[in-house]
Amino acid sequence: MQKIAVVQYKARPEHADENQRLIEDVMAELGRDDPGGVHYAAFRLDGDAFLHVVVNEDDRDVLPSTPAFQEFQRELPARMIPGTLTRTAATLIGAYGRTPTTTATTS
Repeated sequence: MQKIAVVQYKARPEHADENQRLIEDVMAELGRDDPGGVHYAAFRLDGDAFLHVVVNEDDRDVLPSTPAFQEFQRELPARMIPGTLTRTAATLIGAYGRTPTTTATTS
């Protein structure tokens, strides 16, 4: 059963660029190693806010087992502004164009 999570938070301004770099490292590792079963998109919103959409195709939660994601998570609380983290389960109603099952690349 597909599981979708939407995670949003605001990074401390002095850590926002580092947070983005760590996310880019996660994307590079996923692109290189292709663990399968997960679709992941991350967005930097206006300024220092971040939005992540994670789609797990089954009950496996692939991201926590990847070294780059472990590094991203390691200091995440210190990079975030306290009280800004939200994690919400979501159900896909529909999509047009790029869908959660479309592989994204970073530049």
